[in-house]
Amino acid sequence: MATIHIPSQNRSLTDAAAMKDFLAPFGMTYQRWPLEDRVDPDASSEAILAAYAPEIEQLKAAGGYVTADVINVTPDTPGLDAMLNKFNKEHRHSEDEVRFIVKGNGLFHIHPEGGPVFSITVAAGDLITVPCGMRHWFDLCQDRTIRAIRLFQDISGWTPQYVEGGVHNEFAPLCWGPGYLRGESKFQPRVPIA
Repeated sequence: MATIHIPSQNRSLTDAAAMKDFLAPFGMTYQRWPLEDRVDPDASSEAILAAYAPEIEQLKAAGGYVTADVINVTPDTPGLDAMLNKFNKEHRHSEDEVRFIVKGNGLFHIHPEGGPVFSITVAAGDLITVPCGMRHWFDLCQDRTIRAIRLFQDISGWTPQYVEGGVHNEFAPLCWGPGYLRGESKFQPRVPIA
């Protein structure tokens, strides 16, 4: 389950309702979709899209999304460091960024107008929507693995529009989790990118 961490307030949220309430003023959504007995997270992209077809169709109708795909990133992904370096700097997109995590985890940092910079560590079962134009950046967690359904409003997808003077270097790429909040473990640092 996701964890929101607000460094300037030294506060973290793990309750789904509290996370939804926190994100709503920023135009962001958070949902939990079922994982159990739905589909093997290592199944083909087609099988994953078919298993979540009802949810995907609801999102398409509500958000004007026209296409969905599955991205699969592992430590063995060719060109992984170059791919990550495209998205780990503060940027925005000309359309929403919608992700449902099927496997693995990752870290979104969000820099809203008029709000504090905060991070969202996402894990399997989490759906997050970052609205068009919202400043953000993304890192993988320590295992450098994530599999996610992505939805797009433009079939050609999107490219990052970098923010001049972005604040991404001021925030550590740390993946937070419930174990950290219970004092069971330290944070999971992202493996540094050369």
